[in-house]
Amino acid sequence: MKKLKTLAFIPIGLTICIGLQACTQSSPIATQPTNKLQGKLVVTGSSTVAPLAGEIAKRFESEYPDVRVDVQTGGSSRGMADVRTGVADIGMVSRSLKDEETDLQSFAIARDGIGIIVHKDNPVQSLSNQQIVDIYTGKIDNWQQVNGNNAQITVVNKAEGRSTLELFLDYFQLQNSDIKSSVVIGDNQQGIKTVAGNPNAIGYVSIGTAEFSLHNGVTIKLLPLNGIAATTENVQNETFPLSRPLNLVTQNQPQGLSQALIEFAQSPQVHDIVQQQEFVPISQ
Repeated sequence: MKKLKTLAFIPIGLTICIGLQACTQSSPIATQPTNKLQGKLVVTGSSTVAPLAGEIAKRFESEYPDVRVDVQTGGSSRGMADVRTGVADIGMVSRSLKDEETDLQSFAIARDGIGIIVHKDNPVQSLSNQQIVDIYTGKIDNWQQVNGNNAQITVVNKAEGRSTLELFLDYFQLQNSDIKSSVVIGDNQQGIKTVAGNPNAIGYVSIGTAEFSLHNGVTIKLLPLNGIAATTENVQNETFPLSRPLNLVTQNQPQGLSQALIEFAQSPQVHDIVQQQEFVPISQ
């Protein structure tokens, strides 16, 4: 059996619904003929994975015109719940599966990091882990306390059910009840938009999504973590301390159309899409 390779997808008839560590091992999937693929797949979950999955799905649909893939966001928790209840064929999860989630099959398609973002005009160039903890727990509430401007800090936190929140809390050894948030957002784009529109805000988002926004002129900047620059390059060389796999999950071993799409999303055919989305392809 051959291990699947990395990547994601979205359809030409795509619907994206905004609701909102080493990579996981992929289970082997037997290759099946795909020359007569037809039908529809529903894919739901992580807002980090969705744009990547969407672009991959468009390419998949272009190769198989009788296939439609409906990609919907709403968070990793939704993706897992929808797969378990049969609402979705495939879930998108932007973290490794937990020990209690062994009922699901996981297939890594890319790697990403989680970075701290502030407004581009914020003079603060770095924060220690303790300073980040103190900001998020309200012990530091003015940028002047960390060599910034004399301004109240706007703390942007993620909503419950988001994998980015879970990983942030785990890394900084916090409980969500410890967080003194000013704003609670859902997906990465909401977080980036909030920080870009507020010179005194701080948030944490997907590094890939943040770099993509930076390259398109959005007024944010990524702060280093533990002295390591928050870049996809450092995610790839495994020096950045807060990274994660981006996974597709199914309830059972995938077959038929689901199998074909996952194999396609893990193949070198979509590595260019992974890189265009500022994520890191996974070699298996």
